[in-house]
Amino acid sequence: MDGDGRSDDCDAGGEWIWVRRPQEAEAAAAAAGWLAEEARPLKVVFAAPARYFTDAAPIGNGRLGALVWGGVTSEKLQLNRSIEIHQTHVTNAPWTNAGAGYTMIHIFCVVFNSLLLHIKTVDADDTLWTGGPGNYTNPQAPTVLSEVRSLVDKGLYPEATAVAYGLSGDETQSYQPLGDIDLAFGEHIKYTNYKRYLDLESATVNVTYSVGEVLYSREHFSSNPHQVIATKISANKPGAVSCTVSLATPLDHRIRVTDANEIIMEGSCPGEKPAGDDNASDHPQGMKFCAILYLLTSGANGQVQVLNDKMLKLDGADSAVLLLAAATSFEGPFVKPSESTLDPVTSAFTTLNMARSMSYAQLKAYHMDDYQSLFQRVSLQLSRGSNGVLGGSTLAHLPENISQDAEVSDCTVPMVDCSRLNELNNSEKPTVDRIISFRHDEDPSLVELLFQFGRYLLISCSRPGTQVSNLQGIWNNETNAPWGTAPHPNINLQMNYWPSLPCNLSECQDPLFDFIGSLSVNGAKTAKVNYGANGWVSHQVTDLWAKTSPDAGDPSWALWPMGGPWLATHLWEHYSFTMDREFLERTAYPLLEGSASFLLSWLIEGQDGYLETNPSTSPEHYFIAPDGKKASVSYSTTMDMSIIREVFSAVLLSADILGKSSTDVVQRIKAALPRLPPIKIGRDGTIMEWAQDFKDPEPQHRHVSHLFGLYPGHTMTLEQTPDLCKAVANTLYKRGDKGPGWSTSWKMALWAHLHNSKHAYKMILQLITLIDPKHEHEKEGGLYSNLFTAHPPFQIDANFGFPAALCEMLVQSTGSDLYLLPALPRDKWPHGSVKGLRARGGLTVNICWKEGSLHEALVWSGSSGNSPALERIHYGDHAAVISASPGQVYRFNSELKCLETWQL
Repeated sequence: MDGDGRSDDCDAGGEWIWVRRPQEAEAAAAAAGWLAEEARPLKVVFAAPARYFTDAAPIGNGRLGALVWGGVTSEKLQLNRSIEIHQTHVTNAPWTNAGAGYTMIHIFCVVFNSLLLHIKTVDADDTLWTGGPGNYTNPQAPTVLSEVRSLVDKGLYPEATAVAYGLSGDETQSYQPLGDIDLAFGEHIKYTNYKRYLDLESATVNVTYSVGEVLYSREHFSSNPHQVIATKISANKPGAVSCTVSLATPLDHRIRVTDANEIIMEGSCPGEKPAGDDNASDHPQGMKFCAILYLLTSGANGQVQVLNDKMLKLDGADSAVLLLAAATSFEGPFVKPSESTLDPVTSAFTTLNMARSMSYAQLKAYHMDDYQSLFQRVSLQLSRGSNGVLGGSTLAHLPENISQDAEVSDCTVPMVDCSRLNELNNSEKPTVDRIISFRHDEDPSLVELLFQFGRYLLISCSRPGTQVSNLQGIWNNETNAPWGTAPHPNINLQMNYWPSLPCNLSECQDPLFDFIGSLSVNGAKTAKVNYGANGWVSHQVTDLWAKTSPDAGDPSWALWPMGGPWLATHLWEHYSFTMDREFLERTAYPLLEGSASFLLSWLIEGQDGYLETNPSTSPEHYFIAPDGKKASVSYSTTMDMSIIREVFSAVLLSADILGKSSTDVVQRIKAALPRLPPIKIGRDGTIMEWAQDFKDPEPQHRHVSHLFGLYPGHTMTLEQTPDLCKAVANTLYKRGDKGPGWSTSWKMALWAHLHNSKHAYKMILQLITLIDPKHEHEKEGGLYSNLFTAHPPFQIDANFGFPAALCEMLVQSTGSDLYLLPALPRDKWPHGSVKGLRARGGLTVNICWKEGSLHEALVWSGSSGNSPALERIHYGDHAAVISASPGQVYRFNSELKCLETWQL
């Protein structure tokens, strides 16, 4: 690299070769002699540049993310702040600022990260929010609480609902975008052979197209090891890359250029959440931020110069690499922005200096090694092939005169699995076309893609040390986004983390536990001041600052103190899957005990000797009171009691393991459990949602909160409570199949736990429906062209609910019992395999099935840690007793006979 920041070789390609030891699932499968399945490309494919936010391809490293739009010529990008990018590709030609064609890169340096490439990128640091720490207490709440309880006791539910507005708190703060990058490439472009795709195997987005005889390509990824977003722009002809680069932001800011290859943008967020169309600059200064865009070029004739002290102009390079580093002054949820000692400029430069000391090839190698160590833990192959061999033959078996584009009718060679070949070909089609055709072809490879896309998104938006995945992960295009993109713990935040354990991504749950720890601090103040209660509490919505008070507004959704207890159940689940005793003792148990202490204080004497919760709501739902009026506040809803049972059970189980069974909290829980009201069945044979059999004004309401005990809870099972499970089925039929994406995913998991594969699969059909962004509010649920799930608008929760629910169709566990293929749609996926799924008891599971029946299964636990609690393994009517040992692999056949064992 010479003194002005240029390099003769941006790529330094080929110098690094990474060899990683096989994953446990791979090693176990190899030892068992399993045939390797044919690898289908895991790509989200686009045939054209994005027109909408939900056409763009997401990348992320947990903290920094981007949406790649992949534009080539002029386009209007539908973002909160659309910045034009003009693009032409010129070889040895004078630069022109004429701007018909353009590409856009928005770079937002906050919680929502999106790199829109056309270039357009929206980039974000996941800590860039409005506001600061708040006061989440209400000294007037005890008086209001007493009045609400009195009205509920008198059966005056509409009146109690009206008074309960007095328990409201302040609104949450809002996640903010950092800004935009303009990449201007020149005039009109006539291009051919356009292709854009997100490769889930490498976590990269690639854009290619031809202009005349010149082939242009762009590659983008977000590096977790080096905390930068990297973009490489190249051509197959020397000197063909020219552009101008600039930064902009809707927030208060200033921009400067240094060293002819750096653009530095500094600014601050509003100190309070803007209302309506308020200008951000009209509010007090809040959190500070910095984004630095670094340009590195290759080629002997490439030149870079500064324009207007704010832009960079590149002429005649062979290739260019852009690195984006970003930072904020966020010092934790309890530190006011005005009191933070962190300098985001220094932080951003520190990050950037580490990244730019390496070649692009080195950065990519580290990125892929880090990402694939997580992503490659699980593989899924689904097939409807009929040749009797899982996966059929590979393309290597095709005769030379058989085209890979052959139709089914052309597949006459005995070794060819025709359906498998079509599924391979389908994987290269634009994903939007595959979504549209799914109603007719029901391509199982699209199900695989959506499953792995959910795992990809979780890796990309939630890593150790980051913030929790919010309502849109880290991808957002608005400064005033729907619901502020705030985490909602009345289903959405929890669903974001449902796949982390069964999908073998337990590390991705770390931010949730950090966040729960912050909630417990603020929640202890809320519990004491608002309710006179012990322990800690959190309600229906929260934000970066760990807000724990009720939201402002309608009690039907704002007044819900079960958000914290539901989150607490994730702590026990993490232990039950990982068997990590240290985590249980140091992290999980103190938080669980604090949540249980609140619940013991919250429960009060009720009717018929039961303990009750009062006030109580079923999230976002109303009922018809006896006087014919609508109300939402009553007592002891089914979801309240289901969550309380889960928390109490987790504390008791944890206490037994840790030797804490004699503590006061444990003794009080043991006394309280028998006094909790049971789940009831209503007159119509459905699970009662409220303590009384109220009339439901919206029988097909989107929430299925009262079914929590079946999933994700454990208090209803087919074996232990068959009558309740029959009522659950009746409830699901009454609720109907329609609903937002997250509701569809939850119903899918519920049907799986009823072992109803037909209806679970029907939910897959329900979800895989194309949503047009122009008319999105005309439908509920569905998928956008980039596989983002729709509420609508876009909410990421169903992207995570789907892989979790699919896991429940293939593997279910209780700790002592393991169920194989409990809800497999055998007529849809008669052949298949899955490797690397996790189950309770610290187990890993591989399954292979043929002709709709179990063929073989491998089960093992890690080589260290506590002994697994597995006692029985089930498949259909077969059951086998097993005493599993750590580090021992067990191989079962279709009748659950253990064929062999070996050390992992």
